[in-house]
This record gives sequence, C-alpha cells and structure tokens, in this order.
Amino acid sequence: MARNTMDYPPLNTPKPIATDAWIVDGPIIRFGMPWPKMPFPTRMTLLRLHGGDLFVHSPTPLTAPLRDRIATLGTPRWIVGPNRIHYWWIPEWKAAFPDAGVWLAPRIREQAGARIDFAAHRLDAETGYPWDGAISTLPVAGSFMTEVEFFHHPSRTLVLTDFIENFEPGKLGSGWMRWLTRLGGVQDPNGAMPRDMRRTFARQRPQLRAAVERMLAWEPERIVLAHGRWYERDGTAELRRAFGWLLE
Repeated sequence: MARNTMDYPPLNTPKPIATDAWIVDGPIIRFGMPWPKMPFPTRMTLLRLHGGDLFVHSPTPLTAPLRDRIATLGTPRWIVGPNRIHYWWIPEWKAAFPDAGVWLAPRIREQAGARIDFAAHRLDAETGYPWDGAISTLPVAGSFMTEVEFFHHPSRTLVLTDFIENFEPGKLGSGWMRWLTRLGGVQDPNGAMPRDMRRTFARQRPQLRAAVERMLAWEPERIVLAHGRWYERDGTAELRRAFGWLLE
C-alpha cells in the first residue's frame, strides 16, 4: 500500500523551527461531513519558556519515542486545546504528565463529552496565564467556535490552528480534493481561513478584523498552522495576504 503523501515526515518527532520552538507533525485524520470526509495532516507546536517549561499546543499522539525526545527538551507544563475541535489527544498527554495543567478553549468540554473527565482551566481571556510575557494569548470568538491564537515573542512565532489552512496540491491524492481545497480557499500558495469558517464570523467581522490587526502588529516572522504547509518566513506578509478579504 502506498504511503499517504499528505503528511509531513518524519512524524512524531520534534523539529526545531526557531530557538525554543519546535513543531511535531502527526498522523492524517479524517474530518468533515459524514461523507465525504477530507484527510487532514496534523501538527503540534512546542514552545519552551524559562526553566525548561514546555507549552504544548494542539497535542498529537504521544508515542514512546516522542515522549523520550520530549524529556530532552523540557517538562510539559501546559497542555492547550486551542479550539473546540482540537482536543482528541489531550487525555493521553495529561495521563503521561499529570502535573501539567490543561487549558481548554470554550466549548471543548461540550464537544469532548466524557473524553475529558479531568479538571482543566478555561482559555477565554487575553491575560492571567502562567505563560504571560513570553507568549501573548488572543481568543477570537465566532458563532461556531472560539479559536485562541498565540504569539511567542522570543522567536516571533505566531501559532494558529484552523484560522489559516494551506493544503499543497501536490500532496492531495485526488482531483476532487484539489477542487475542494481550491473552492474552500485553502489551497497553497493561497491558503487562508476556510470559506465556511468565514461565514461563522459574519456577525463578528469587526472583532475578527481587530484580532487580525493585533496579530499583524506583532509582526510575526513565521506562522505555524495545524493543517498544511506552514510559513517559515515572511509571516507578516502571509498573514496580510491570507486575510486580504477581510482587511480590504
């Protein structure tokens, strides 16, 4: 059987992207309507703060080799679910690192049900977190979900989840997937907020624009995305391009 080319090997391996910043590419998942479900590559971000504390954003599966590698980087201190559909592997990280705090975006508990049956903190404010100072926190609320964005000041890395998706045509295995990602406005090199998600911010358009302007003011050097090719350079320009439909 041919290997799925949508993923970004090596998988389950921390890859340095800047000082004290790593990404971990995970497996392909399928998400969407009952049919057809679209395959999505997954990606976690790790940020290291003073003292070796690790900020774990949108966890991917915790394999034994990955856990061993994590031990050489620092200690997971905060495990973060950044929106209501990015929570699936949080329980196994909490089980492996019971002293770590879990921080959940609004509506994750309702979405996850019994899968998350342990204490967790709410992730719905801009300040008041133990990582304040090194990492800025920006919740952006729409009618479907709140996504919480993060900016790691030391490395000038903006960490998004689903606010930009950027699927590479050469990695898509069929013509309908290339057509669907182009129709949805999420095909590389023109990745952006999916058009169906844009509609969920129709009533919050001024707030969304203010959030994007806040992110632009941070002048990110790079932008990590959960799905598809991320932006290793020219982060501010890519952010402005991706949200040109909103800023015009």
